[in-house]
Amino acid sequence: QSRVYGRDRVKFMESLVVGDIAELKPDQGTLTLLTNEKGGIVDDLIVTNTSEEHLYVVSNAGCADKDLAIMKDRVKELQAAGSDVHLEVMDNALLALQGPSMARVLQAGLSNDLGKLSFMNSATMTVFGVPGCRVTRCGYTGEDGVEISVPAARAVELVERLLGDPEVWLAGLAARDSLRLEAGLCLYGNDIDETTTPVEASLVWTLGKRRRTAMDFPGAAVIMAQIKEKPKRRRPPREAPMGAGGGGVRPRSARCAPAVPGTVTSGCPSPSLRKNIAMGYVEAAYGRAGTALAVEVRKQQHPALVTKMPFVPTHYYMAK
Repeated sequence: QSRVYGRDRVKFMESLVVGDIAELKPDQGTLTLLTNEKGGIVDDLIVTNTSEEHLYVVSNAGCADKDLAIMKDRVKELQAAGSDVHLEVMDNALLALQGPSMARVLQAGLSNDLGKLSFMNSATMTVFGVPGCRVTRCGYTGEDGVEISVPAARAVELVERLLGDPEVWLAGLAARDSLRLEAGLCLYGNDIDETTTPVEASLVWTLGKRRRTAMDFPGAAVIMAQIKEKPKRRRPPREAPMGAGGGGVRPRSARCAPAVPGTVTSGCPSPSLRKNIAMGYVEAAYGRAGTALAVEVRKQQHPALVTKMPFVPTHYYMAK
């Protein structure tokens, strides 16, 4: 987590990412992509335009070091050119509270009305007696939920307080992975990386309209050319019936059958649908919903069907 200060903070952020940061309202955030000059995705970030005169940026933990190096280098470049921008790395922990009971559980510890906080919006508040927490209504699960940025010294205290409610459980990475896959959300390092463009990954919606016209983000020439000419490969979701023995379609252990070149990047049994689901890349002509494919798992072929995303309807909260 980091904060970006200075009158040129938006200029700084838009020199790195594809999103329209300038259009964000106070305390509104967006998922955006940090790209390289080849159009590849260096990381996916959440950037919030806070009402406290700074941008709040959340990187993937696994990409934090490389993201920070890129951000620091750009700050130096802009400062040398006379821009007013400053970067502060935060020492906060980040907790995610997700699911249909979230609002009831969290509201008990807030003076603020959580019902006024819409998806991808945030506010600084006291949470169960811990002041200075930024609560953002988001979370990579497809469910209604929040991410809570909390001073690290009081993170355990807040977790234990939340776990005092019988409806709150600790969730491991496997549960989080199945949820985000059911919601059709990419995982960095699996479904997207520095060799994948936003167009190939079906993430064109992250490109702001103004940014497309200005073409002022890293890799713009490559990305805009792909939008115009269509990419040679794209990411479709797919679902497959349970194979013999109920084995899941998992990344790196499965691939599309030879007749349709492609690769599975994420896959697992879906607890909600009770069938295997997966995401991956195939030649663009085979990426349309309804296309029948075959997935090879341990040298055995299993039928698969390209479907629309998400696999399971999402439950993001929009305040009335």
